[in-house]
Amino acid sequence: MASISFKNVTKMYEGAKTAVVPNLNLEIADKEFIILVGPSGCGKSTTLRMIAGLETITSGELYIGDRLVNNIPPKDRDIAMVFQNYALYPHMTVYNNIAFGLQLRKVDKAEIDRRVHEAAKILDLDHLLQRKPKQLSGGQRQRVALGRAMVRDPAVFLLDEPLSNLDAKLRTSMRSEITRLHRRLDTTFVYVTHDQTEAMTMGDRIVVMKDGIIQQYDTPQVLYDTPDNLFVAGFIGSPQMNFLDAQIEEKGGKLYAVVEGEGTSRILIPDAKVNALKPYVGKTVILGVRPEHFMADEKLTADNGLRVKVDFRELLGAEYNLYVFSGENKVIVKMPSTEKLPEGEEITIAVNTPLMHFFDKETEKAIVH
Repeated sequence: MASISFKNVTKMYEGAKTAVVPNLNLEIADKEFIILVGPSGCGKSTTLRMIAGLETITSGELYIGDRLVNNIPPKDRDIAMVFQNYALYPHMTVYNNIAFGLQLRKVDKAEIDRRVHEAAKILDLDHLLQRKPKQLSGGQRQRVALGRAMVRDPAVFLLDEPLSNLDAKLRTSMRSEITRLHRRLDTTFVYVTHDQTEAMTMGDRIVVMKDGIIQQYDTPQVLYDTPDNLFVAGFIGSPQMNFLDAQIEEKGGKLYAVVEGEGTSRILIPDAKVNALKPYVGKTVILGVRPEHFMADEKLTADNGLRVKVDFRELLGAEYNLYVFSGENKVIVKMPSTEKLPEGEEITIAVNTPLMHFFDKETEKAIVH
């Protein structure tokens, strides 16, 4: 049983005026793959280190399974941690790096050999066991670090930005390797990253943190479709959601989001969103539109157009990111690469109105999706 439970956990460093992590309540189920994500300094690594026992808890209770672990040393918590810098011994072979923790625990040599070779086979390291770390690529070194954690057969794997030192191609392949490893080992993984692409592609659930506080905790799809607030909406998704001030206007029994930018754009609000937005008639709210939720020209109507001025485009192969302006607001639009739009030209782009998001301008909380 490797569930993890934070109950009113606070972490404050000596001499600090505010807590790094204030009053954290979080439940991680047995065998889940949980991602802690957020900007630098949001408290995600501190949270991971509290699970590991590398940071003491100022107040509150932390359970691993049914056991209170506040005062239990790291070596007795049945966890294994993988760091971003691999932390391999340069003078040891791959075999000995993987085996070292078991050797310290005086595990039987035959058992060590069995576990090392089993881990090496899973991680495709069989042919590298007699090499030293300097003879390995970054991806191979990270697999060795994973193997060292695996052979301990821990109840919980803790991974602290393990892919941040790898190049883009290796990060992509290692993401899938770690996901497959979780499925094969069938144990609890807690993974820290600032990269929301890693979070979206790997986690069963994602914990989005800001200033030590959980902003939202749910599946990747729920975070993408229904972010609780402006911060989550802007953090989840690549490129991030576009935000525009819009006044809610009622005309002829219908509601419109009126955006002042390159002229005035009146966007009809779908019936499903009307009731939630009626209290905001005459007020300014924040309209959120994801770059991928603009549509091709043939879908443009009188009621779904946003007037913008083209700045430049960023080619990505089959598609490109089109950077445009609506007044002073920069907007990013995903477009197929077949579309040719000259820079500096004013155009009207179609908004997929059922997928619009609206946020309260003062509280920054979601009104309706």
